[in-house]
Amino acid sequence: MANLDLARLQFAITTIYHFFFVPLTLGLSILVALMQTQYYRTGDETYKRMTKFWGKLFLINFAMGVVTGIVQEFQFGMNWSEYSRFVGDIFGAPLAVEALMAFFIESTFLGVWLFGWDRLPKRAHLASIWLVAIASNLSALWILIANSFMQEPVGFVLRNGRAEMTDFLALVTNPHVLVQYPHVFFSGITTAAFFVLGISAWHLLRKSSNIEVFRRSANWATVYAVVGVVMVIMVGHTQAQHMVQAQPMKMAAAEALWDSEDPASMSLFTVGDEPGRRDVFSIRIPGLLSFLAYNRFEGEVKGINDLQAEYEETYGPGDYVPPIALNYWSFRLMVGAGFLMLFLALYGLYTAIQKKTENAPRFLRLLPFAIFLPYLANITGWLLTELGRQPWIVFGLQRVEDAVSPNVSAETVLLSLVGFTLLYGVLMIADIYLLAKFARDDSSVSAEPDEAQPAPAASF
Repeated sequence: MANLDLARLQFAITTIYHFFFVPLTLGLSILVALMQTQYYRTGDETYKRMTKFWGKLFLINFAMGVVTGIVQEFQFGMNWSEYSRFVGDIFGAPLAVEALMAFFIESTFLGVWLFGWDRLPKRAHLASIWLVAIASNLSALWILIANSFMQEPVGFVLRNGRAEMTDFLALVTNPHVLVQYPHVFFSGITTAAFFVLGISAWHLLRKSSNIEVFRRSANWATVYAVVGVVMVIMVGHTQAQHMVQAQPMKMAAAEALWDSEDPASMSLFTVGDEPGRRDVFSIRIPGLLSFLAYNRFEGEVKGINDLQAEYEETYGPGDYVPPIALNYWSFRLMVGAGFLMLFLALYGLYTAIQKKTENAPRFLRLLPFAIFLPYLANITGWLLTELGRQPWIVFGLQRVEDAVSPNVSAETVLLSLVGFTLLYGVLMIADIYLLAKFARDDSSVSAEPDEAQPAPAASF
């Protein structure tokens, strides 16, 4: 394999490993903070036990997210040195702010929270977990600000063969990040909700001795899931509309729309001839893609062939079509998983309102498997985000083949690729083992001695 292909594969693998942990960190930090807030408000020890149980799982996941994230930054200077040279003046700024502000806050106060139980005043201890939750989500914001420049460059000027920042405010208020960040934020909420739901359902099925902890956790997670999934779908609709304007080729690839249409139909199922850029077999709903793009059943959505001709005229000769099959099926897996989660969340809310959750064993048996649905949606959504931009690494400014380092051999990249893949594989197995071990262990939610029974009377 060529140096370019190996470098792309390495970054894809490390990114998928890293992003496996990120959404759960974002959503679970807030949910744990909400549980501790309820404990602070009511003094109910059940909420304290909920906070400690889910907080332990949050800590395990957080540690893996940090480990897998550090390696990505090294790759910018090694495998992608031409990219770093071209756009480092811009790309490095939000990453520096993320490290110096958000990451330092979350890592510092996570230690304060972990070791501060029964040592700090309750209000100060509660503030520490909220600082962790806020900083974790701010960290994601700064990273997405950097990524959004790659999707939709703003606030820059080309000088001496480099992109240099001219407007930091334009970078921060990039129209792309305004639709991308809410989508990632609510994806995190959804991931945490189904994580808590699945584990709580497992404990409810086996009639845990601490069933009240998991009954309340399931109810909280159900509401959390409804909010998360509904908002993901709504924001995703807005994001798709922005995509039609800013990255029309990505939408055309996601729909295997070869030629421009007005009104544009949405594909339910398409078998395409990708080299020939035509349908072999397709089932489409007339006008639905126009509705997705413009909130009305009319309006032109540009097709792949027309966009290819337009880009050749603008950027010069070349192939500007991303991998169609990967984009098409990534989009459908993401959307399909999203609507399946919506159905499960709404049905869960119905059973919770009716107080029938514990008496619905078939539904409870489904929920542990539903833990994987948000992960499927997260990974396929990220694949669509990055693959749909190809062949650009910075849209309209730098192609991927121009960004790879010329001084790192294919053998070196292959060696590090194998090493990272094996190491991350071992760490992934260890992480899943630890999460499963502590998720099954409900001893940590048992009543503590001082709250389980009154102190014995003094004897003389």
